[in-house]
This record gives sequence, C-alpha cells and structure tokens, in this order.
Amino acid sequence: MAIDTSADVTDRLVLITGAGQGIGRAYAHHFAKNGAIPVIADINGEKGQQVAAEIESAGGRALALQTDVTSPDSVAAMIEATLSAYGRLDVLINNAAIFVTLGRQPFEQIPLAEWRQVMDVNITGCFICASAVLPAMRDAGWGRIINISSSTVPQGIPGFLHYVTSKSALIGMGRAMAREVGPHGITVNAVLPGMIETEMENIGRTDEGRQHVIGNQSLQRQQTPEDMLGTLLFLASPASGFMTGQSICVDGGAAFV
Repeated sequence: MAIDTSADVTDRLVLITGAGQGIGRAYAHHFAKNGAIPVIADINGEKGQQVAAEIESAGGRALALQTDVTSPDSVAAMIEATLSAYGRLDVLINNAAIFVTLGRQPFEQIPLAEWRQVMDVNITGCFICASAVLPAMRDAGWGRIINISSSTVPQGIPGFLHYVTSKSALIGMGRAMAREVGPHGITVNAVLPGMIETEMENIGRTDEGRQHVIGNQSLQRQQTPEDMLGTLLFLASPASGFMTGQSICVDGGAAFV
C-alpha cells in the first residue's frame, strides 16, 4: 500500500480557533496560501470576517464564523455551518487562548475568577472543540488535531501560573486523546511556541523581559508567527501521518522537550 508522505494541504478544511488576530490570523493566511480552506472561528466576529476578506482578496478561500469556544452550543453551530458549507472538516488547530491580557503576578495573588476564566478558554475550550470535530473526522477515517501549547511549560515560567498550567494540561490531554482516536486515522499533537510578537499588545511583557527571553534562546532573535508555519503545515498534512501524541517546541531553542 502506497503511503502519502506529501505536505500537501490543498482543499483541506482547517478549523483555526482564535484566528481573528495574532498568530491565529497568520496561520489562516498561511494555510490559504497553500491551498487549504481556513475556517476562522473567533469570538470577535468582525475580526474574523476581516481576516476572511483579506484571504479572499488575495485569491484564497476562507469561512469566518463567530464562535465562543467555551460554549458547546456555539461550537456545535460552527461545526454544523462548516459541514453544511463544505461537507468535511480535516484539521483542528486549537489556538484560542487567554494570555496577552494577563499581567504577571505571584500565583497566590491570581484571582480565582481569572484562574477559572483561563482554564475555561485555554483547556476546556480545546476539549469542547476536539469533541465536536471528532464525529466528522471519525466518519472520514482521517483527521489532524493540533493543540497550541507553550514553551512556558518546559521552562516553568513564573508569574503566569494559570496560563502555564492550562498549556501543560493541553499536552496531557493530547497524549491521552491520541490513544483514543488513533484507530480512526486521527492524529493529535502539540506545538509549543516561544515568545511571539504580533499586533496584539501584551500587557505582561516588558522590553527587559523580551531581551531576557531572546538571550536564553539558542537562536537569538525575536520569534515571529512565520516561524510556526512550517511545523503546522507538516502536522496538518499527510507527511506527519505516523506521528501522534508528540510535543514539538518551536521557540528558537529556549527549551528542549
């Protein structure tokens, strides 16, 4: 039996949560440029529509759907709309997360409400989305679930305990999930980005902090969203078909896993 080892994602339906801005927006543009159809699921419907319009004006295809990943009903409606429009759903990139609005603080000072909000979006939202895409992937006998974790996990970065905890949970969830969905031809992997600068203001990041992070990297330059794109394309394509339950650090060598 011939095995497809190409990195081709042409006509693949790639659902990207939180793709209305930041690195998710870059992911959507990159997949569209490579022939895929990104589904831009963002709680900010206006920003999602703007990204879809950008992609379409460049000759690509995209679908923007306002989605609250913490709401099973909202996610179910998004899945239904996607399947109604295209009849398939090949790839899920669990990217939506709370981070840039978090200030650095000792863990004992984190308000319980903020802790719960971070967990609700960063881990429960991913669980809801993965559960929702599973029937379509299982019926197709093929699927890719990619969880966006963080290199703050292996580094144990202080000051953001709720964020680091949520991103650590994604790795464990993905490993257990990979065992369950593997028989259906579905893979589950995690990518751990480093410090990426986007158009979004990060209130917990200072110039001193940026230089400290870059100084700890093996490749000592500022990471950009573009640094993530090759890894995501690989994980979303047939090329990664025999790889599952794994964690890949893409952070310039700040952490080794």
